[in-house]
Amino acid sequence: MKITNKHNLPDAFLNFARDDKYSKGKADISVTTLIDAPRVRLMKDLHSENLEKDVVDMIWPLFGTAVHHILESADDPANVQVEERLYAELASWTLSGALDHQEVLPDGTVQITDYKVTSAWSVILGKKEWERQQNCYAWLVENSLGGSNRNKKVSSLRICAILRDWQRRKAEFDNDYPQSPVVIVELPLWGKQEREDYMFDRIDAHQQAQMDYDLYDNYPTCTPEDQWAKPDVWAVKEKGKKRALKLYDNKDEADKHIADSDKKLDLEFRQGEKTRCEGNYCGVAEFCEQYNGWRN
Repeated sequence: MKITNKHNLPDAFLNFARDDKYSKGKADISVTTLIDAPRVRLMKDLHSENLEKDVVDMIWPLFGTAVHHILESADDPANVQVEERLYAELASWTLSGALDHQEVLPDGTVQITDYKVTSAWSVILGKKEWERQQNCYAWLVENSLGGSNRNKKVSSLRICAILRDWQRRKAEFDNDYPQSPVVIVELPLWGKQEREDYMFDRIDAHQQAQMDYDLYDNYPTCTPEDQWAKPDVWAVKEKGKKRALKLYDNKDEADKHIADSDKKLDLEFRQGEKTRCEGNYCGVAEFCEQYNGWRN
């Protein structure tokens, strides 16, 4: 990937970005990629030399990397393992994952904590990908080929969320808002069979996609969930106003609302969005025929 500096930030930012040592190691796939869309993985591999990102768009990931470096350098007790990359065999592929913090509790089980530099809204709304990623890490700990806690049982999963946009005033007046700039989020630990089923479903999706591409040059399609898609809706509004009184997924229901109302109402169609694609959060939107076909 080519890293640009279109806003002329100090060279230190650019050098730090270029010095990113993240790697899946000697593995076929990482946990982060496993839980992502197979199409995204294939397209990143194919277009790796053409991908471009500006250092401005990497500021928060770079900040997260810096936080990891600081926490990694701290002295930890003997029952804590930090920044360990684990490997396991999964359906003939080697899977890897880098765990931020593993703590062996007094009962001999392992608590996994992952550090995230994120937004307050991520904590308020929750992120399904956190739950998926951490349960994959739990499977990895229990099935690793040589990790420090291999064969130990995982008993709890947590996110240590460092909120980049936390506001003290909001915390003072809204009890539902995070009450501090650093929050511990407890995540559900799936049952052993549920974790196993999920891992094999994901690896099967990636292996099937790889086979279809190798044999037929075909890409799998991204699902609406992969695209962070918002559906088409019909907005019922009072005449002359922008805010909708109600949004409907079905035009017939919206028409009925207007017909049954004594007020003068308008109907406005609002096309859905492919949020991830439109923001290029996948990194390959400009090369994606699926997205560009929908947009055009």
